Amino acid sequence: MIEVKNLYKSFGNKEVLHDINTKFEDGKTNLIIGQSGAGKTVLVQCLVGLLEPTRGEVLYDGRNFVMMSKKEKILMRREMGMIFQGSALFDSLTVFENVRFPLDMFSDMTPKERDRQAQKCIDRVNLTGAENKYPGEISGGMQKRVAIARAVVMNPKYLFCDEPNSGLDPKTSLVIDELLSDITREFNITTIINTHDMNSVMGIGENIVFIADGRAEWQGNKESAVPVHPLREPSALWSANNKKLNDLVFASDLFKKVKEVENEEVK
Repeated sequence: MIEVKNLYKSFGNKEVLHDINTKFEDGKTNLIIGQSGAGKTVLVQCLVGLLEPTRGEVLYDGRNFVMMSKKEKILMRREMGMIFQGSALFDSLTVFENVRFPLDMFSDMTPKERDRQAQKCIDRVNLTGAENKYPGEISGGMQKRVAIARAVVMNPKYLFCDEPNSGLDPKTSLVIDELLSDITREFNITTIINTHDMNSVMGIGENIVFIADGRAEWQGNKESAVPVHPLREPSALWSANNKKLNDLVFASDLFKKVKEVENEEVK
């Protein structure tokens, strides 16, 4: 579990994060949502140590990451896996070489053990047979799966994903969401996903933190993110109790139309 306590972050006189208090749970897909500029990315960067909080605590299973020495943070990051928005694969390396890369850099395994571990992760993301292809020879969805395999090849305790569905079609996005959710449960990873994809929210949002204007405005799950009207079935979309969250959830024309239909049907 990752626990954030009284976290603040400022750049000069501009306060970007204000008194963030939240928890990210083991074995669950934890989503950070919010509009652009709300502070989502800054929060994630503080969690992984790319930015130093102005004050506050980030506790990894009780260990205060903010107070660790540089050497301790380096060791701590070996417990983290990261999936970047653009996948960030090495174009000159094959799928197999990309997945094995963290093992080559940081593992004490023998070459044969590295090969077995890399192949195991490639098989897990259903890319068997694509090992010798280069990133430019596979689709965007396959590249994301390579990035997932590479992120989990070191058996991390914590997995950070920055907009994993960016640039993907809706069907492929669902595949990536399901894969992340399955891997999270299988390995009991604390997975944190930075997203504004409402399909991800409604599909895999087991624990959701909504950031607005640098503050943690709301926390809950996919069911409570869009509470239901008492006259409707639990699967029906309704309106969120938090106005800012409601504005985000129903920002698209499609979701607005669904909401209008729901309003009409319960009258």
